[in-house]
Amino acid sequence: MVSAPMDLFVSEITTPSTPLLFAAATSTIGMSTSSSSSICSSEDSPATSFRFELKDEECRSYPSKSLSGAYSYRPLAVLSGHVGSVSCLALCGEFILSASQGKDIIVWQQPDLRLFTKFGQGDGSVKALVTVGSKVFTAHQDSRIRVWKVSRRSENVFRLVDTLPTTKDYLGKFMKQSNYVQTRRHHKKLWIEHADSISCLTVYNGLIYSGSWDKTLKVWRISDLKCLESIKAHDDAINGLVACKGIVYSASADGKIKAWGKEGKSSHSLKGILEGHKDVSLNSVIVSDDGKWVYGGASDGFVMGWEGSYDFLSWKLVSETKAHQMAVLCMCLMGEFLFSGSADKSISIWKREAFGKLSKVGVINGHEGPVKCLQASPNNVGSGFLLYSGGLDKSLRVWWVPKQSTAQNTEEKSISLCS
Repeated sequence: MVSAPMDLFVSEITTPSTPLLFAAATSTIGMSTSSSSSICSSEDSPATSFRFELKDEECRSYPSKSLSGAYSYRPLAVLSGHVGSVSCLALCGEFILSASQGKDIIVWQQPDLRLFTKFGQGDGSVKALVTVGSKVFTAHQDSRIRVWKVSRRSENVFRLVDTLPTTKDYLGKFMKQSNYVQTRRHHKKLWIEHADSISCLTVYNGLIYSGSWDKTLKVWRISDLKCLESIKAHDDAINGLVACKGIVYSASADGKIKAWGKEGKSSHSLKGILEGHKDVSLNSVIVSDDGKWVYGGASDGFVMGWEGSYDFLSWKLVSETKAHQMAVLCMCLMGEFLFSGSADKSISIWKREAFGKLSKVGVINGHEGPVKCLQASPNNVGSGFLLYSGGLDKSLRVWWVPKQSTAQNTEEKSISLCS
């Protein structure tokens, strides 16, 4: 293994309980944290954050630049500990949570990336997770959503406090025949139940949305965990969800991203359909902070870009980018940067430009299997930020990305569809 150009980092952690070692000199790192030691922030306050301060010369020297002028990225850390493929990631205050197909969820403490605690074993393969205040919601292959909360007795112990649909919700509906829907031949379920693996979750405005391989989108109220709606959303499995500016976007294997909205206390209704390539699955969807730009990652290796109207009632396909040679499995945004993870084991870094176009500024290699999930941290680390990636190689890798990346001289630019 090639050593990092700084003594600051240790590039691999082989034992889950061993922390990532940092130079002890206080002149190298200055870190400030919130006075609260809670694992997650309260529901009414923003998440607790951490901050590094690195010397400029150290940040400029990592990642290194090759003779061609392109950045060469090496992981700051490779975190081992999952028994299965890493399927999803989430930030929770000063912690990063990773979950796996092996049913386990690991909480890593930032910035030293020490294994803080582990929970969730034996509750079905974890497909997605989100954090809301002091609670963690996990979606599982067994069609259930589980709700975890930090124990009052010990902050590194997570208690299972409920499962969705809740027993109360179930008992209130199971005796009425009209509450059952046909899921497959000779088989019925309550409309509040998912009939197949839950693949994705997103949170918005006091609600949790769950998407499933059963093609439905369900809406849950966080305050009482009640299922409010079940929408027959797509003609194939739902693979991704994201919400912004009152619109919920669902990406599906049917090749479409659908936009859903609601007015007041009414039910959700379809606002628009964003069409991808014919007969190509859309595996991931992300949206810019202002809600104007929507990007979908496809199984043919393309990242599609749509521009939304000012009233979010129509969307126009404005760019297509051949991002990878194999399927795009995940994406995330950080300011003007877009990251795409692929079945080809690589992560591509793109800079968002005018009219939704994407320019390639770097490629991160290192995973030994397809890259399944990505999460960027909003906190500044020197003149850059941290990017977390999880893969089918069972590892969670941590990367430092400079904000002032220089675009490569590459032909892998997006095709603008604007006039």
